[in-house]
Amino acid sequence: MPDNHQKNIATFIHLSTFSRFIIPLGNYIAPIVLWSINKNKGAFIDAHGKQAINFQISILLYTVIIGMITVPFFIFNFFGGIGFIDFNGFQDFHINLGKPSPLLYLTGFIGLLGIVAFILELVFIITASLKARDGLNYNYPFTINFIK
Repeated sequence: MPDNHQKNIATFIHLSTFSRFIIPLGNYIAPIVLWSINKNKGAFIDAHGKQAINFQISILLYTVIIGMITVPFFIFNFFGGIGFIDFNGFQDFHINLGKPSPLLYLTGFIGLLGIVAFILELVFIITASLKARDGLNYNYPFTINFIK
């Protein structure tokens, strides 16, 4: 059973990911610094530090993948006219202001998915910090274990 000091450090490691709202890349720097300083103080701190860092790296990877899917559609829509386009063959290009492009719907859906993922990320971080405060282990969902 971890003592209160270990519980507090593990909790702060999870909560330090919110430093990204103040410091650029703070969600990576703060937990890595806290974990690397305190990882030898107990297996509980080590496990929670690894989980917090792995989760943040996984979120970065998922964000890059979603961005790689979404950005080309956004650029294609943006430079393809007014944003409402209709292709009729390879040589015949028409701008149709009557109906939005399916790409607009797809990009909007992926953007909405990103907002939902951000809210879930916040919920998972708060849940992990509460579990650490209570002395329980927590494994973030959808996490790739880069640091074992």
